[in-house]
Amino acid sequence: MKFEGTGLIFMVGVEDEYNASKITVLEGPLGIRKRPAMYIGSTGPGGVLHLLYEALDNAVDEAMAGYCKTIKITLSTNGTGDVAELSDDGRGIPIDIMPKYNKPALEVIMTSLHSGGKFNNDVYKTAGGLHGVGLTVINSLSEFTEITVKKNGKEYKMSFSKGIPTSSLEQVGETTGRGTTIKFKPDPEIFVTPNFDAEILKHRLRYTTFLNPGVRIIFVDERVSPKDEQEYFSQNGLPDFIAYLNKGTDAITPIIHFKKQVELNTIEIAIQYDKGYDEKIEAFVNNIRTMEGGTHVIGFRSAFSRAIINYMTKSRIAEKRDVKIIGDDVREGLTVVINVLMANPEFEGQTKEKLGSMQIKGIVENVVYAQLSRYLEEHPSEAKTIAEKVINAAAARESAKKAREMVRKRSIFESSALPGKLADCIEGDPAKAEIFIVEGESAGGSSKQGRDKQFQAILPLKGKILNVEKASVERIFDNAEIHTMVAAFGTGIKETLNIDKIRYKKIILMSDADVDGSHIRTLILTFLYRYLKPVIDNGYVYIAQPPLYKITKGRESAYCYSDEELETKLRGYEGKAAVQRYKGLGEMNPEQLWETTMDPENRVLKQIKVDDAAKANELFTILMGVDVAKRKKFLEEHSGEVKFLDI
Repeated sequence: MKFEGTGLIFMVGVEDEYNASKITVLEGPLGIRKRPAMYIGSTGPGGVLHLLYEALDNAVDEAMAGYCKTIKITLSTNGTGDVAELSDDGRGIPIDIMPKYNKPALEVIMTSLHSGGKFNNDVYKTAGGLHGVGLTVINSLSEFTEITVKKNGKEYKMSFSKGIPTSSLEQVGETTGRGTTIKFKPDPEIFVTPNFDAEILKHRLRYTTFLNPGVRIIFVDERVSPKDEQEYFSQNGLPDFIAYLNKGTDAITPIIHFKKQVELNTIEIAIQYDKGYDEKIEAFVNNIRTMEGGTHVIGFRSAFSRAIINYMTKSRIAEKRDVKIIGDDVREGLTVVINVLMANPEFEGQTKEKLGSMQIKGIVENVVYAQLSRYLEEHPSEAKTIAEKVINAAAARESAKKAREMVRKRSIFESSALPGKLADCIEGDPAKAEIFIVEGESAGGSSKQGRDKQFQAILPLKGKILNVEKASVERIFDNAEIHTMVAAFGTGIKETLNIDKIRYKKIILMSDADVDGSHIRTLILTFLYRYLKPVIDNGYVYIAQPPLYKITKGRESAYCYSDEELETKLRGYEGKAAVQRYKGLGEMNPEQLWETTMDPENRVLKQIKVDDAAKANELFTILMGVDVAKRKKFLEEHSGEVKFLDI
């Protein structure tokens, strides 16, 4: 039955009634497999690594408790996908029966959410794996999982598939060792690309040993030939971490290191200033990297700035230069590692990228202010060096601000007018729109003709942009090509930057596949990293991969994006094919450019990510900075890694 009359139609009936019969309960592995992103962040490459990180966190928790000294990770392939194996020499997962469930503790931990030994402080005073979901999630999202436990002179084994036991817990032998080994294969039904990124994993292992001095991590990658074997170990901990982060920079102070116990919390911090301008903060809670910071970072910044400014005020250093000091001045050129060990930290989300525990903010503030104030009083020479660095930063900031205000009056940074050379797209939704940054008028013309103007914009640049690593702020803000890019993006720059105003959420750098093209990409990436870093942090920057070759045989043609692909295709053609080597995008007609490089169905894009900001900062400083000797040394050391050089 229906009633009409006001423009609304009301349906009365019971056929579509919403009642208890419509409710579905997904228990255990089924719930995790239905909504994996709730537990691991994504089903992309980051999610695959997150599974391994959960196992690593458990092994590290054993190390922090004083029971584990060696962790070994082996990556291999079984022909259908990657397999990871992680072993430790800790106490081993309990295997005795839990009366409430009439099952071994190992099976309960592997199949039940929120189970484990970290919900009180009896077994682990501090731990990174807190939610009791790590092993259950690994198990549920893996094609197979095998657990081996060495405990009390005996060795036990149990197997699972997609979270379901495929064998009972069995004693398989006797042993003199102890510890846990977990072997698993990420399920291709869940993950887009179920492979482990070795380079990102290596960064994680390196800083894990810095945070746990004395713990040895052995990494073996059997997927490559010859197999890659690395060993990570740190004797000194955070000071070694600072030395690693500041490799390639000019330090102006020694490493300042302090560690303080406050009730159940341990605050450990290492600090060093260099001649650079960036603030580098690496923050951790119970060995978990908090990439988005949190209350411990807020507490550090507040106390650090207050301690420095108070010291400078008491010693009347700043008065002589007539500058006003703010927090940004104090932290310019500062590298710091913060590691907080605490019971029951509150993270925002299962992936633990931000700390939310409010009580730790005040604890960190008190420790940092007291320790740093004492250091400055006891080390007047280093204190003077820091003060001079801060004063120079403040003076440069005020000078740059005045220069920018002058430039803005005649710049287009705050103008709503789009640059004349921009061929804009019709789409108004930034999430669906993309812009190609193209080198030269020739390639710009082809790309404008070949694009889909519904959602693809083209911005041709004239030659190589300014190297911002060497240029003054005044030159950067007065550069026409930089004006053009910022105006097209719509974000503003530096103090006026607002990432929410971005006009395209795909910024694609499209340059020739040669040395000049690589140089242009590097110059643009340097600018984006230094002045528009949020576009990289948000994953909006991509590099187009134009083909290197076109193979033609009769009426057939194909494109190759690498020398290896060319060799493979030529073998298929038995060598009887014409090969054209593309020297530039301008050599392609619009149809070829669309088909190979711009068509979302066929193109290859590489997303730019900066997971290891310290490494990126070091490379940009060395490759694009003013120190010729360091650049020459770097090129000499890495010349053997060049795979293709267009001379």
